[in-house]
Amino acid sequence: MWSICLACAVRNAISFQYQHVITWLIRKPGAFENYRYRADLYPTSRFRRACDLLEQQHAPRKAHVLHLKLLYLAAREGEEKVDRALDLFLRADTPIHTETIGSSLASPEAQSTPTVDVDQVQLACYDRLLETTSAAMLQEAAG
Repeated sequence: MWSICLACAVRNAISFQYQHVITWLIRKPGAFENYRYRADLYPTSRFRRACDLLEQQHAPRKAHVLHLKLLYLAAREGEEKVDRALDLFLRADTPIHTETIGSSLASPEAQSTPTVDVDQVQLACYDRLLETTSAAMLQEAAG
């Protein structure tokens, strides 16, 4: 459950992964407020900003439950996906709803892979580069 990294060992601290305790915290949301490793329950700054926004929009207990649902969704669906969805909500300055974020992750648009166009590589350019580099190296070795 705990992993100690070199940088953390130097600071005499412990690295903590929220994925290991999120199911426990979901069942006991009241524990979140005074949780010793609460700072580690914000995997990115967007999660922290979302939690702060939820605390402004809701009572503290409700905000903590919603934040824990976001973390559970991140552990289940992928932290990067939820982080991107939070980014969209925060940029649009819209209220954060875990159901909406969850359904946006399940939508085909969220799952589709972006199309990337790559220009045809001109191998002759690399051949010329190798020739000039080889010639320069030979001159340097001879000189």
